[in-house]
Amino acid sequence: MRRIRLRGKVMEILSLSIDRRRDGLLYYDGWDVLVGYSFILGGARSGKSRYAEERVALLAGRTSEPVVYLATGIVTDQEMRDRIAIHQQNRPSHWLTVEEPMDVARWLDERQEPAIVLLDCLSLLLNNWIYAGLTDAAIEHRIGGLCRSLEAFRYDLVVVSNEVGQGIVPEYPLARRYRDALGRLNQQVARAAEHVIWMVAGLPLDVRKLGPEW
Repeated sequence: MRRIRLRGKVMEILSLSIDRRRDGLLYYDGWDVLVGYSFILGGARSGKSRYAEERVALLAGRTSEPVVYLATGIVTDQEMRDRIAIHQQNRPSHWLTVEEPMDVARWLDERQEPAIVLLDCLSLLLNNWIYAGLTDAAIEHRIGGLCRSLEAFRYDLVVVSNEVGQGIVPEYPLARRYRDALGRLNQQVARAAEHVIWMVAGLPLDVRKLGPEW
């Protein structure tokens, strides 16, 4: 028997089996009980993408399920092109890359085949929304729809995002708008995720285990 805490509730696991559904069933990866929706958050160069890729690779190795890398980045200049190329080189060549810079929620809703999905990242997705000219109201609507799709997704899901609100207040209105919107997006995503991992200098911290017991 194994006891775990999930969203504040202690559960006893009598038997564990691999199941690809997201409707409350648990599976065992050899070290810990994983539930299908994980959120990995950190600052620039904190190791969040590397950790997310390692976690997905480990899970794929144990389940033999395909991996879909759901990329939100857009090539805007040579620097961005180089960054994307580095990410592509660092991940396994047999992973399927899907470029979805605007409507991640629709892609998640339409996905029918089992897969381990790595969404990298929310911060670029929000950036795309803003530069596409979406209003604050439209962005809030998209955030709500995205969060519903993330929570309803039936297969294994790892989501990556940046934390940009711990430095000084940005000088320009556009940067403040972006910071505030990303903070709201991250809060809503973290609220529904079963695992919330905070990356510090390449080291993962399980945020839910650090929180107070209410």
